Amino acid sequence: QVQLVESGGGLVQTGGSLRLSCAASGRTFSMYVMGWFRQAPGKGREFVAAITPSGAVKGYADSVKGRATISRDNAKNSVYLQIDSLKPEDTAVYYCAASSTIYSRDSNTYDYWGQGTQVTVSS
Repeated sequence: QVQLVESGGGLVQTGGSLRLSCAASGRTFSMYVMGWFRQAPGKGREFVAAITPSGAVKGYADSVKGRATISRDNAKNSVYLQIDSLKPEDTAVYYCAASSTIYSRDSNTYDYWGQGTQVTVSS
């Protein structure tokens, strides 16, 4: 069982930056693929970024590629998402998720989810 708690969301102006954090409980954090997803009002949940257990492989959605960086610190049971050059279309609730199986962009492969943190980008 893994519990995930996101933080770091907020209101930011276009062009600004945010660093989201996700703290995980449990001693097996280093075994999980970690992902970030987001859901804008009236839209479905979409993949943002993912990172393998060792941190060696990272993947990004085209919508954030070049602006986002996912990282993890297994000693701190934490995963992070830095997004720069924020745009109004980045406004969404951002979720952290953990997968015990495969590295994937598919939300259905993730077993555990946080409660989400709101990111609002003003124009």
